[in-house]
Formats: sequence, C-alpha cells, structure tokens
Amino acid sequence: MGRKVTLATCCLNQWAMDFEGNLQRILKSIAASKEKGARYRLGPELEICGYGCGDHFYESDTCLHSFQVLSELLLSPITQDIICDVG
Repeated sequence: MGRKVTLATCCLNQWAMDFEGNLQRILKSIAASKEKGARYRLGPELEICGYGCGDHFYESDTCLHSFQVLSELLLSPITQDIICDVG
C-alpha cells in the first residue's frame, strides 16, 4: 500500500533585491504549507533574490545576501519537519 504525501507549491510575489521582504514571504509560505499538512514545500525559481535582477546577478553582494537568507531559512524553526525546495 502506498503512502499519502501532501505537497505545497508556492507562487510568491517576490521583489528583485528585496532580500528581507522575500525571506519573510518565504517563511510565511512555509508556515502556511505546514498548517495545511504539507511535508514538501516547492517554491519558484529565484524566490530568494527575486526574479529580474538583471545585471545584479554579476555582483557578489547578490550571491552573499542570497546565502545569508538561505542560512536564516536553515536556522529557522519554521523549516523543521518539512522539506523545503527554495529557489
């Protein structure tokens, strides 16, 4: 007999280079996914830095701030007990 898996897919209103705002929206979507019983949360591509960064992709700060957000996600208790696919 198979097992039931609940998957949450997210389409967030992310803003380019708004790392703090994007982080808060990601955390909120993870919490909502868990409330609905999801065990796997799939987010869109570039949800950390925001889509449409243009030339900012060539700046080292973009990579640095993206890794800082990822670090905060990994340390957050909200991300426990759920698999999060973060773009």
